[in-house]
Amino acid sequence: MSDTQTFLLDGEEVPFAPGQTVIQAALAAGRYIPHLCYHPEFKPHGSCKVCTVRADGRTAAACTLPAQAGLAVESETEELKELRHTLVQMLFAEGNHFCPSCEQSGNCMLQALGYELGVMTAGFRHFFPIRPVDASHPDILLDFNRCILCELCVRASCEVDDKCVFALSGRGIGKHLIVNAESGRLADTEVALSDKSLQVCPVGVILRKRVGFAVPIGQRKYDLRPIRATALESAPRGPQAPGPCPSCEEGS
Repeated sequence: MSDTQTFLLDGEEVPFAPGQTVIQAALAAGRYIPHLCYHPEFKPHGSCKVCTVRADGRTAAACTLPAQAGLAVESETEELKELRHTLVQMLFAEGNHFCPSCEQSGNCMLQALGYELGVMTAGFRHFFPIRPVDASHPDILLDFNRCILCELCVRASCEVDDKCVFALSGRGIGKHLIVNAESGRLADTEVALSDKSLQVCPVGVILRKRVGFAVPIGQRKYDLRPIRATALESAPRGPQAPGPCPSCEEGS
């Protein structure tokens, strides 16, 4: 008899290892739960709520919910699909996201998730916030307009780079990304092209200069494969964990 512990995800058993969260176990087992702020290299904190599921009748963020034996988790209900759809619509409306002209089009998780969830319009009045671009650094451009407050660059800069170049300031609708320098300019920090914080932004906030459109639109990460397939492919797995199912690989 196997000692593997499992929980139910939409009626199907998902194995998990001690310490795994629901989203970690689901992705490792080839089961996709939509998400934005979750990153396998960092401790999750559930900021975007896109991965919201219903567990034993109560809603929770799958990225912070510990996997437990016998837990009954729902992810693919119409109610939760509508919630995710609305959350992504709100992110598009809150920021200045103009996908056709964005340098990250095809490499952007927000855009790819919009396609995954069937988001064709923002659905809300656009805020059109005024957020100046920081082009002070010789090699790096910051376009604050596209920030979704996932905090990945903040955590990467502090926890991995040991520099704390980025931070969030303000509260509520006024919350925004800032540069930790007296001048507020990226040029006055110790940021470097090799920093982890430059690699984790899921949208188009942190850009390397002089390499834009090096990969043509149409040949980029999410142009070639949908976000569901790429998320499952890159999910960390133990030696006994199954890989993505064939239907998930096709994004169906």
